[in-house]
Amino acid sequence: MNIMLRTRGPSSMRWKLPVMILEAISVEDGSGMHNASSHGVLLRNTSDRDGGEFNGVNRDNDADPLNWAVCEEKCARLEPPRGPESGGDFMLSEMSSDEDFSIVTGDDLKLQKVQEEIENLKAQHADLLKDQKLLLDGRNSNVQFTHQFQQRAVSFRKDLEEEKVKKAEAEKKEQERLEDLKQEYGRLEMELRSVDQKLKDLEETNQSLRQQTEVSTAVPEKKVVFHGETADGAQASGFDLKPHIVYPMEGGTALITFEDEEVAEKILALKEHEVMLGDCKIVVQAEPVRFLVPDVVEMDTQVCPHRILVSNLPNKESKDRILDKLEIHFSKSKNGGGEVDEIDMLEDSGNVVIAFIDKNIAKGLTDKQTHEVEMERGKKHKVKVTPFLNGDITLLQTRNVICDKTVLLTGIPAVMDQDNLQDLLEIHFQKTANSGGEVDAIIYNPEGQKTLAVFEQDSSED
Repeated sequence: MNIMLRTRGPSSMRWKLPVMILEAISVEDGSGMHNASSHGVLLRNTSDRDGGEFNGVNRDNDADPLNWAVCEEKCARLEPPRGPESGGDFMLSEMSSDEDFSIVTGDDLKLQKVQEEIENLKAQHADLLKDQKLLLDGRNSNVQFTHQFQQRAVSFRKDLEEEKVKKAEAEKKEQERLEDLKQEYGRLEMELRSVDQKLKDLEETNQSLRQQTEVSTAVPEKKVVFHGETADGAQASGFDLKPHIVYPMEGGTALITFEDEEVAEKILALKEHEVMLGDCKIVVQAEPVRFLVPDVVEMDTQVCPHRILVSNLPNKESKDRILDKLEIHFSKSKNGGGEVDEIDMLEDSGNVVIAFIDKNIAKGLTDKQTHEVEMERGKKHKVKVTPFLNGDITLLQTRNVICDKTVLLTGIPAVMDQDNLQDLLEIHFQKTANSGGEVDAIIYNPEGQKTLAVFEQDSSED
């Protein structure tokens, strides 16, 4: 173990060694290991006075019981050093007061090695700290890269989900479009079959129309004139119906028609009216007159192969004579006729319908159209023969209409005779003070009686 004692300064020298180290100091002489005190080196533990440190002897301090000369003498005897080759491990050399002196033992070398190892370990520790810092930086970088990767993964996952949703929606739309196309294809197939069927029907209708085009008309001739009016649907085949409505009246009611529609509207707006009948007064109610009339009529017509329609007949001859002369004429084969099954006159038009047993007779007569029939001896009258059409109503649509100028009066008691009460009602509703106006027609039906009122087309609208 090496111990080095050093003193600094010109006038004093102070030794400072830990007590544990001083107690372990020994020297080796010829007889072995000895304590330092046997060689006259007196060292005193002053740790109690100097705070745990060993103090050497102050040369200038005479009060110190340690005689410096004795220490110096003893140290002089120990001065010849023992080198490492002699096996000594203790060396004490006296140096001048201006120089340091040291006690060197073998442990000093170990301490230096330890210090070197400590320095090496410190250097390694510093390198490890650097490596640790690099690793921490790498780890932080990896964490940051991982975080960014996770964010990108979340973003990619979100984009992927959105893409899947969009793809699913697109597939759904395409599927719906495909279904629509299939439905459209099915509908077109049905339309195609329907068109084919309609073509067949049109072909059959064409065949029937070819027969009808051979005749000019199936109705008797009437004088017509164009007044400058036009109508829509000129390509459609149709005919007009003149209204002829029979209206059954209840008892205690009256129908009154005004010349102006506005007067009828005022009467209907008031609803109740007080009518003075001499000394008494009655209250009647005004109601609109409603009808159910045909709106659309469709008929399926065909040329009858057995019948003909004879028109342009003389007006002066009687019905029976006309029927007899026509039957005689059209029964003869020389006139293109044949055996007559039945003959009848249409009351509304005065035309005659003749039916033959043979279905081929009517076609020949209608082709000629004009025939001269002997109505009187030696006198012939030209009549027109046209095909007779059989018709079936295939569609009939009706609608409710309100008579614009006519008002129904109800709640009329039988307080006087029919004519006087009717006159008093007309006088009352003709006065403007009673919201009335010019009366065109009036009819009163008393209680207990039945009357049928006939409504026809208003001629003032023509």
